[in-house]
Amino acid sequence: MSTLSIENLESGYGEVQILWGASLQLRDGKLTTLVGSNGAGKTTLLRAVMGLLPAWKGGVTFDGRQVTRLSPHEKAMLGLVLVPEGRQLFSTMSILENLEMGATVARARADMRQSFERVFTLFPRLRERKAQLAGTLSGGEQQMLAIARGLMAKPAILMFDEPSLGLSPIFTQNLFEIIRTLKKEGLTMLLVEQNVQMSLAISDYAYVLSHGKVAIEGEAKQVREMPEVRKAYLGL
Repeated sequence: MSTLSIENLESGYGEVQILWGASLQLRDGKLTTLVGSNGAGKTTLLRAVMGLLPAWKGGVTFDGRQVTRLSPHEKAMLGLVLVPEGRQLFSTMSILENLEMGATVARARADMRQSFERVFTLFPRLRERKAQLAGTLSGGEQQMLAIARGLMAKPAILMFDEPSLGLSPIFTQNLFEIIRTLKKEGLTMLLVEQNVQMSLAISDYAYVLSHGKVAIEGEAKQVREMPEVRKAYLGL
């Protein structure tokens, strides 16, 4: 059974349609990557799935339940969590306070102490600096905090929107190690990422989005070897 099913989703901004019937499924415990050029609709899809944009047509099913029209908060309460592009942290609040904000949904409150231990084990630098204001962190540290905040919500599904954007090569490497660790733990994830080569290398399944629709899908290793993908996204 697929944990999250997106069927023929259409959405956009104002009168501008971006998604034209996109369909994909996340398999339980697997890492799925969504590849596409700028403007293909990747961020729009994530925002529509979360309820940050209205779905014009189509639907989203989560664990067999129709959730298309639920609010972002209601979806977060069910365990659907997005680490957004640009991090969107509370810059004037400390690391600890930002993490506490991630655990405000009911499913996360009871296990907050264990969640703190988990994220501080994954991100020891955050433990060292937990009183520091989020706005004073480097870009890489802020991305760590954004992911840690997402994990504090006890996600059943964690979605990433361009997590390595603007990061140095070493922070990008660290980021992918974290995602690989979460994959080993069996967390279901959807990754939208500009570093196509690395994301395809660590993913189980892949979709290629083009002009608001899925153009290619398959096992990530197979998609990685397709000539059209190598040419368009890997520069090979």
